Amino acid sequence: MRAPGSAGSNPAVKVAALVAGMVAGADTIDAMDLLRHGGMGRVFTDGRAPSTLGTFLRAFTFGHVRQLDAVASRVLVNLAGRAPLLVGADQVAFVDIDDTIKATYGHKKQGTGYGYSGVKGLNALLATCSTPLSAPVIAATRLRRGPTNSAKGAARLVADALVTAAKAGATGVVTVRSDSAYYNHDVIAAARRGGARFSVTARMDPAVTRAITQIPDAAWVGIKYPHAIYDEQEGRWVSDAEVAETSFTAFTSRKKSEHISARLIVRRVKRLNPTTVPAGQGALFTTWRHHAVFTDSAESMLAAETTHRDHAIIEKVIAELKAGPLAHLPSGQMNANAAWLALAAIAFNLTRAAGTLASKFHAKATTATIRTQLIAVPARIARSARRLRLHLPQRWPWEHPWQAMLTAAHGPPIPAT
Repeated sequence: MRAPGSAGSNPAVKVAALVAGMVAGADTIDAMDLLRHGGMGRVFTDGRAPSTLGTFLRAFTFGHVRQLDAVASRVLVNLAGRAPLLVGADQVAFVDIDDTIKATYGHKKQGTGYGYSGVKGLNALLATCSTPLSAPVIAATRLRRGPTNSAKGAARLVADALVTAAKAGATGVVTVRSDSAYYNHDVIAAARRGGARFSVTARMDPAVTRAITQIPDAAWVGIKYPHAIYDEQEGRWVSDAEVAETSFTAFTSRKKSEHISARLIVRRVKRLNPTTVPAGQGALFTTWRHHAVFTDSAESMLAAETTHRDHAIIEKVIAELKAGPLAHLPSGQMNANAAWLALAAIAFNLTRAAGTLASKFHAKATTATIRTQLIAVPARIARSARRLRLHLPQRWPWEHPWQAMLTAAHGPPIPAT
């Protein structure tokens, strides 16, 4: 990427320093100094002062952020070639999209506002890629103003994420999953243009409601959840439900060539809380609470409904980011914070790759666990034969996973399985 002005000399070194700091646990610009304390300067020679890194970030423009997004994409693709990040992606993979409001404080943060959650902050939009055998990695990110509608720019994000996922090995059946905030023509059309299937929670608009009322009683199939699901609107745990499906054509208000026909899979649970009954609806909606999924999945009805519920895996990624480098959006400038989000995605994927190289446990462990057990390693620095040597602790419980990670990182790429 090109250097952003005079503050951007040696951008590769500064980007690497920021990512290394995030991997080590830094969540603010000032915390980047953790790579320069004690004997760290003897081991890592390309560190930069927090003030230098802060100046570098504040020099970013929107164009520089987009360059950094491209760097993040290439890093993920290269990591997938070195580590088994997306096992089985040549058969089945999922691209999930969702956004979150990151709370900010103070009056000088650019772009802040009150979003859908009622929290003042900035809106971070993410796309993750995962498989049934692998934990998710971040394929694309965007930072937006706090009051931004969730679906704004989501179609472009889906297109970018699908390109990155394909280059990272997702060459099989790819399904784009999302909640009802992304139930619109542009997002679904972007998924189809990218060669992917879609599975999107449908909003309960009049057309969807009408389709549900036309499902015959005999079509409903009872299911039991292996683990109860908490229904926030009902305020209770749900362990059973009924599922049915019907054909449906969405977006009929647009011109005919933009109509999309697919399956409408509906899950319903009994209403026990009278305060959740919608006004002006028939007896069917008074008795049952419905959740509709619009999808072109080729799976059976129950399998497609289960697959869609697994979209919640992206919430884990958001939680891990907020417990790590996204605990703060540290700058008052919007583009600096957008660059921070892109760097956080690189750090997340790098940490995930380290886990996959270490052991089966660490391949699906949280990034905080990987950081604690494999990255924040206590070691004594010694010099022998003009070389630095790190003496690791004795009887260290993660010796073998750490050694496996080091061996794999210095060896040839692991062949795809």
